[in-house]
Amino acid sequence: MNEQFVRAKLEQLETELRPNFPILTKAADSILDQDVSSYPIFIVHQLTVDIGIPLIERADGGAAWSVHASTLEELATKKVIEMSRVDDFRKVYKDPQQFFCLFVFSDLGANFLFLPRPDAEEGGGK
Repeated sequence: MNEQFVRAKLEQLETELRPNFPILTKAADSILDQDVSSYPIFIVHQLTVDIGIPLIERADGGAAWSVHASTLEELATKKVIEMSRVDDFRKVYKDPQQFFCLFVFSDLGANFLFLPRPDAEEGGGK
């Protein structure tokens, strides 16, 4: 697939998700602060998936994407990530105080993406 096409799709995704960043921030902070996991992951999709806790449903307020909150541990338990790959995933996982980890199901397939958190972009963070 053309790299420019992929980049354009990712930019479109970020634009469409941006209004929901406060919800993602609150969910990620809750997962981290309550010691649920050190690896919050947001499942972003336009299909029906049985992973995570629903945060945003596609129909709500005209949202283009549904978003569920999950964790590395859940994805490993449900065999979305093979147990043998968990350590490799931890090595590439970016600081959750600085980035949202998204697992996106789209017409590009299923991909992990890291988007900067808005509070991190502004130099805030925790």
